[in-house]
Amino acid sequence: MVQAGVRPDRIGSYSVDDVVFLLRDISKYQLEIKTEEREALIQSGTHYSEMLPMEYQPDEQYISLFHRTLNHYSKRIAIAIGVVAEQIKEKRGLNNLVLVSLARAGTPIGVLVKRYFKAIHQVEIPHYSISIIRGRGIDETAIDYIFAHHAAADIQFIDGWTGKGAITKELKGACQKYNAAHLNQLNASLAVLADPGHCVDIYGTREDFLIPSACLNSTVSGLVSRTVWNESFMEKGDFHGAKFYQELKDVDVSNLYVDCIAAEFAHVIEDIQQRLVELANEDQTPSWKGAQSVERIQEIFSIKNSNFVKPGVGETTRVLLRRVPWKILINPYYSNDLTHILLLAKDKNVQVEEFADMSYSCCGIIKEL
Repeated sequence: MVQAGVRPDRIGSYSVDDVVFLLRDISKYQLEIKTEEREALIQSGTHYSEMLPMEYQPDEQYISLFHRTLNHYSKRIAIAIGVVAEQIKEKRGLNNLVLVSLARAGTPIGVLVKRYFKAIHQVEIPHYSISIIRGRGIDETAIDYIFAHHAAADIQFIDGWTGKGAITKELKGACQKYNAAHLNQLNASLAVLADPGHCVDIYGTREDFLIPSACLNSTVSGLVSRTVWNESFMEKGDFHGAKFYQELKDVDVSNLYVDCIAAEFAHVIEDIQQRLVELANEDQTPSWKGAQSVERIQEIFSIKNSNFVKPGVGETTRVLLRRVPWKILINPYYSNDLTHILLLAKDKNVQVEEFADMSYSCCGIIKEL
């Protein structure tokens, strides 16, 4: 249970009406490490969650690409949000529903699902954003906090997209561990906007298209950093940590992003209903098709460690923004959707290679140091 007096810090640039972050503000600590040095530490065994990448500051050309992409895809994303929300409503009901997004890629998606329920169904659903860390599980203090405030909470986890399914598996294991030790029980169901990895059964689309919030880091996620768990300065039983980059408020587009997409909801109701009819005739069972693509890529490019293969447009963007890439594989069928990937690759002088034999639009491969 939550220790008496343990409360999250007020963090992030979203309104508390949109989301409450259950995080500890660790802004006073200097945790950012240059990309090459951080990559060397990760590959030598330091856990990625103990430090932070340098926040990439895009140039004007890249920022203008974000705005063009948002304008181009806002309707498509609004439809996918509605499709996700309606599936959640159908499967879970709305009475005890609590939305819990996985910080930070899940946060803007959770905000939009919450806004959809309010705009279309006139119901206010609680929404929290919490930390999950690969290899270390979910923030159980945050889960305890939710149950302390919503005794009958039926938690629905939300993320932005799937890659090869590492977080889907992490969430399942974390929920099993939590359920074995607590009376309150978690459902490991994960809802995502895009599921190109075919890892979940609640999704807006399985197409691997550019979600504009994948283009940027904290400036589209409420000015919140990646989440951190570092026992050298954090106490057991406390919330996982994150930094609040208030100094970036002048370039923050977090609220612009969700406002732009939410404005489309009223105009896409018919599209959402049509898509739900199509989904009813699809097999939504996870096939883990994406994992098979990753195995092929490992075999063809002689990559021993699957952690070096980051498939999908969201994960490829992350590789370019905060890892040391070896090369980027581009599926030529989707090349029109990948302008920002090509821009970043050119900016960082990373080799781009065409590769069509995958279920993704692109794939980032991390350089082995």
